[in-house]
Amino acid sequence: MTDPPPPERDEALKRLDQRIDAMAASNVRKVRHVETGAEAGYKVVGELFGGIIGGLGLGWTLDRVAGTTPWGLIGGVVIGMTASILLIVRSAERTQKARPAEPPKGPGAPGQDD
Repeated sequence: MTDPPPPERDEALKRLDQRIDAMAASNVRKVRHVETGAEAGYKVVGELFGGIIGGLGLGWTLDRVAGTTPWGLIGGVVIGMTASILLIVRSAERTQKARPAEPPKGPGAPGQDD
């Protein structure tokens, strides 16, 4: 039979487990998802079509309720396109801020020996 571990060793293991858990939790918060090119492209397409279709739906509903044919539909499309373009620009700005700056490449780039 083996003897139980001494209390000092048991306490040291508990402290080590706590430190490991704290480190893992802090690393989880530091990791950020960076979109791939395909993810960003699908997001842009979804925002564009979603804005246009949403504007069409709101404009069509306004036309049916208020009887403003075709002005509600036209206004809805314009508002939907504007909203989707603003979302795309905001998304591109966030993506640009999230990516680290890459060093310039090519023969004329500083720090490159020819």
